[in-house]
Amino acid sequence: MITIIDYGAGNMRSVFNAITTLGYQTRVTSSPGDVLAAEAIILPGVGAAGDAMENLETSGLITPLRLFIENNRPFLGICVGMQLLFTYTEEGKGQQCLDIIPGQVHRLSPGVKIPQIGWNQVNQRSYHPIFDGIPNRSNFYFAHSYHASPNNESLVIGETEYGIPICSVIARGNLAATQFHPEKSGKVGLKLYDNFIKLALANRVFDI
Repeated sequence: MITIIDYGAGNMRSVFNAITTLGYQTRVTSSPGDVLAAEAIILPGVGAAGDAMENLETSGLITPLRLFIENNRPFLGICVGMQLLFTYTEEGKGQQCLDIIPGQVHRLSPGVKIPQIGWNQVNQRSYHPIFDGIPNRSNFYFAHSYHASPNNESLVIGETEYGIPICSVIARGNLAATQFHPEKSGKVGLKLYDNFIKLALANRVFDI
């Protein structure tokens, strides 16, 4: 059973459809109890980080999410669901986030079109089983105005050029997160979801 967190994120339904297309049982929930009992969690996200944090707090999901990840259980964050893992984002007037991954989220560099919307390559900086069967520099679909910068650069396993190299995939223990949208990225996106779920259900630690 793959648990998708429903906190008003705009892409929740498309993530659900992608996972069910792969043949897995999927539950959509906003219940703190369901989060704590989950086998594996996907945190999707579209929209403003401030609204997302407010919705997570209103739903009582912040502490359960932190506990789930601190216990090294399988977690995948998508787009804003990745950015929320960091300490702080510059978005809006600034917003404290979950502070699970030390680091900040910055606006994309001046001189590039903001937001970045469309296909771009992901350079696999290091081997990780979430990339199994996905060729290096495959194209994934992006839609964002901000990018994450972890304090620990070794957490960045995927990088994308957009004015400057930006972090597009991170991994730590049984946590992984992508700036792009796998559910909108065709076969390679479905393959990434399938890799995550197979690792999660096999109880494998992602780190190599």
